[in-house]
Amino acid sequence: MPLNAPADDQHDDIMYPSALPFLLVHLGCLAAIWSGVTWQAVAICVSLYCLRMFAIGAGYHRYFSHRAFATSRVFQFILACLAQSSAQKSVLWWAAKHRHHHLHSDTENDVHSPRHRGFLYSHLGWIFYRQHDATDLVKVGDLAAYPELMWLHRLELLPAFVLAGLCFLVAGWSGLVVGFLWSTVLVYHATFCINSLAHVHGRKRYVTGDDSRNNWLLALVTLGEGWHNNHHAYQSSVRQGFRWWEVDVTYYILTLLSWIGIVWNMKAPPEQVLRNEQPLGARVIHRAARELAGRFDAQTLAHAISSARRRADLAQLQLPTLHDILNRAHEGVDALTHLHLPKIPTREEFLAEAKAMFARTRSLNEIVDHAYEYFLASVHAQLAAVR
Repeated sequence: MPLNAPADDQHDDIMYPSALPFLLVHLGCLAAIWSGVTWQAVAICVSLYCLRMFAIGAGYHRYFSHRAFATSRVFQFILACLAQSSAQKSVLWWAAKHRHHHLHSDTENDVHSPRHRGFLYSHLGWIFYRQHDATDLVKVGDLAAYPELMWLHRLELLPAFVLAGLCFLVAGWSGLVVGFLWSTVLVYHATFCINSLAHVHGRKRYVTGDDSRNNWLLALVTLGEGWHNNHHAYQSSVRQGFRWWEVDVTYYILTLLSWIGIVWNMKAPPEQVLRNEQPLGARVIHRAARELAGRFDAQTLAHAISSARRRADLAQLQLPTLHDILNRAHEGVDALTHLHLPKIPTREEFLAEAKAMFARTRSLNEIVDHAYEYFLASVHAQLAAVR
């Protein structure tokens, strides 16, 4: 089903059947009242949380989604198994959804944007909609070429069941409930927080055209994934903590693995990016420009001009003349003052707003220029609609 399908066609997607086992995993954690909580089970819980959080950050995210480093086919398979033991669907599904997210980050086509669908939907609700269940193999053609990854894709829960069985064999019911279920739920929500909280709370070092933010607490909890604005600024970097004080445990472990030859060709952000001096791509500039233009009320201005045009003194005023007047406002000349219309914002006001909204970037003037064009186009479009 397409992302923009009518709401009437989605009435049966509100609670996708996979929500039931997800709920049961959470409820199963309460079985610790019966199984007890042993130190051995707690140690398993902590170990599995760290191991699987690393597998998600290094495997699902940095390797399978972004190809931030290279490794052998054997270790690739090990990473895939460890990541899928978290019960977050297959590596192909995860990578396809994540690549789609970056392509449409915080736009209406993003599968999990807090900006458009709210916090709860972006945190976990989107997973249970049938429209997001399918895997777009075109987006992950590089991964689908491996038969072993396709095998894991078809048996996506097999690694999780195997791990759950091992926890039971090692530490009994407490090992299963506390060791496996507790760690699984913790990994769930730590991962989901990157989709939700890391697009709501934190700091923006870079202009990325979306709401991605750096959050030090999430970075600690997720072994480095919380440096999310850094990541959106340079997606293929194996290192997400760009500054020495930005703790990125996943990167440290991958560095150790590179020393013994298990991984190699680790991609790093260019110095220009680290200094925040890189020119922005056209897509980012236009997204930021639309966001800036939205801070100014084109609708009120268009309504006022439309009302004035209907008066006798503006009966002969045509759209090309309005175009000239609005463009003169771009130069700071408010030619409509004598008509008692709202003040048209100047470029300087757009620039001041941009400086308040965005992080430092050498592309700020381009963003402002495009934003002003979007603002004027919006005024004209609304005027043309009521002619």
